[in-house]
Amino acid sequence: MTETVPGWLAPEELEAARARMPILYVDAVPVRVDDSGVVTRVGLLLRIGSDGTVSRALVSGRVLLHERVRDALMRHLEKDLGPVALPQVPPSPQPFTVAEYFPTAGVSPYHDPRQHAVSLAYIVPVAGDCRPRQDALDLIWFTPEEAASPAVQQEMSGGQGILLKQALAQVGRLT
Repeated sequence: MTETVPGWLAPEELEAARARMPILYVDAVPVRVDDSGVVTRVGLLLRIGSDGTVSRALVSGRVLLHERVRDALMRHLEKDLGPVALPQVPPSPQPFTVAEYFPTAGVSPYHDPRQHAVSLAYIVPVAGDCRPRQDALDLIWFTPEEAASPAVQQEMSGGQGILLKQALAQVGRLT
């Protein structure tokens, strides 16, 4: 028998759920801001996929049963950026967009071959020291211009590069 933390599904249960319904996620674009609130840096995770490919990624993960969206954001930010990242999630988090990932490529700009997922996307200022954990190899801080460059965009998969550009446009940093 698989023991799970309340709210978590065993792997076979998650696979069955993914086959039947959309799963709710959060995506977070970690940013550094100056004293006037202007985004100066964008943090992207460096990950190695199950197939061995290296890619850049946003902070992302599922929302658990009975978990507030705010708590899911904080949990995933801490999991990926470390316990002293000091993310500044607003008291009433409002996503800058909703991204709908489909298992069939081409239905939307967002693709996840495992599932149909709906993700609430946030821009989250981070004030502390970030030390990637879990399956992230590193966190690299890019200028907004570097993050929107074709070279960095090519390193992002599943439409996350598009989501990143939408975030940069939202904060007036897409040139």
